Amino acid sequence: MSDPLLAVTMGEPAGIGGEITLKAWLGRGAGLPPFLALDDPEHLARLARHLGLDVPIGVIDGPEAALALFQRALPVLPCRLAAVAEPGRANPANAAAVIASIDRAVALAIAGRVAGVVTNPIHKLLLYGAGFRHPGHTEYLAELTRSPTPPVMMLASSQLRTVPITVHMPLREALATLTRERIVTTGRIVAAALRHDFGLPRPRLAVAGLNPHAGEGGSLGREEIDIIQPAIADLRQAGIEASGPHSPDALFHGQARADYDAALCMYHDQALIPIKTLDFWRGVNVTLGLPIVRTSPDHGTAFDIAGTGRAAPDSLVAALLMAAEIAHHRRVGAVPAGGAGG
Repeated sequence: MSDPLLAVTMGEPAGIGGEITLKAWLGRGAGLPPFLALDDPEHLARLARHLGLDVPIGVIDGPEAALALFQRALPVLPCRLAAVAEPGRANPANAAAVIASIDRAVALAIAGRVAGVVTNPIHKLLLYGAGFRHPGHTEYLAELTRSPTPPVMMLASSQLRTVPITVHMPLREALATLTRERIVTTGRIVAAALRHDFGLPRPRLAVAGLNPHAGEGGSLGREEIDIIQPAIADLRQAGIEASGPHSPDALFHGQARADYDAALCMYHDQALIPIKTLDFWRGVNVTLGLPIVRTSPDHGTAFDIAGTGRAAPDSLVAALLMAAEIAHHRRVGAVPAGGAGG
């Protein structure tokens, strides 16, 4: 594939997904990779009129028509909604279309007809009534792609990459399921992705501690001694440059970030809080370990501002750029000759 055509999914139609898709298209010509939208063309046209956005909608019957059309109109591969979407008011009748948009985008990526998938935010509670039984996109995409590798969620921006070892579960449960093996498996997947997807020949992983001050030699908890330190030793034995356990409160300032390419964090908020603090509008959610490229804006449906015109497309644009970068590295297998970078 000579051009990195990407597929952007519908996301929750009552949220800001449609708005940021329209606004992202308006930034074409500034290095933005071409993309098609798997969405309801009437919904997007109606939304564009409501927001006063000059975005012509071009209905296509396959991705092959998207590249020639992209500079003149937003290419839309139709996924029809069952009901008119009202901003801020999710409608269960549209859940099936949201899921169908994801399914079709993944099928196109598996078939090599698009270079990657960029998913707009979904409203999971609404989808559960339509048979969606996964904690989020990450687990669903692993099932759709029949990935032999456990999917790993990375949050990435130009300033920081973080990976939560445990993800969408209550904190008490996350602590109970934290194991040496889980850290090692995740670390191996992250190191491989940094090489093959981000072009870093010698990736450096910083492993956060779980407890305050990384346990202070066991006085504030033994997880660092019994679980995290042995996992780091295993990663090093596998030839991966891993350091830690680092005190979590000192791992994310500028000087510390210069010493690693990704931070392995022990639970969800330990990973998401720093990146959202540093770069909330340009953070990207990347799924590692899949046979396809998948990125997503690192924010939710934002029902509170849907339909107001206030939604910024920055995170979607960053997700498109990162998906194109990953697709490029996978396609050419290029790894720069310089240092680890990051």
